[in-house]
Amino acid sequence: MSIFLIAEDDPLHRGFLREVIGQCDLGDCRMVEVDNGEDAIREVEGQEARGVILDLQMPRQTGVQVARWIWGRAPATPILFWSNYADEAYVRGISRIVPTNTPYGYLLKSASRDRLTRAIQCVFVDGQNLIDREVRTVQERRMGRMTALTETEYEVLLDIAIGLTDHAIAARRRISLRSVQGRLQQLYLKLGLDERPQPGSAPAVFNSRGRAVAVALMRRLINGRTVEIAESEYAEEVRGRV
Repeated sequence: MSIFLIAEDDPLHRGFLREVIGQCDLGDCRMVEVDNGEDAIREVEGQEARGVILDLQMPRQTGVQVARWIWGRAPATPILFWSNYADEAYVRGISRIVPTNTPYGYLLKSASRDRLTRAIQCVFVDGQNLIDREVRTVQERRMGRMTALTETEYEVLLDIAIGLTDHAIAARRRISLRSVQGRLQQLYLKLGLDERPQPGSAPAVFNSRGRAVAVALMRRLINGRTVEIAESEYAEEVRGRV
């Protein structure tokens, strides 16, 4: 028998999900509940998952990390992401890992019971995508504006957020120092930072790297958890080279 997994660290939200799912016809499957990302991975390892609901912010592996693990082994698994936030950091993280043609959803926890019921029906029964309106707005803004960061610019933003030097970034990304500096210039430009001092101007007030990270945090392009994940991924790369 396949399982239907709920991964949510808040007991009240977990109970709400359990109640709503119990009223939906998902076929013959066993419901499993966990309160952290590591247990979520442990439960689906070696089992077929009929569907998965993931809180994006959980202890010991985020929802994005768990989804990457699940989709790496069973790319057709439908997943509904469930979050308090519509940060671009989360939207971008999901869009980078979702397999082609795999049904998924992104619903905010402020959604009504009826909205959650429709999302479950849409993703897990009808096999369709369902994205919350506020999240969709973030996606469209990211895709449609000239100031949207490319993947390479977003990578260099995370690199400076964890404190890497130009030389370290060049080595990590296997590019030249000139290319690193070019990506940084584009990043600063899109974040509205002026890197070019004018003749006779006063000394700079801000450090460009630090200011870029601060602006990205204020715009919710990144958050503390995405920086923590970037730090962890870089540490794994370093260990792999040793």
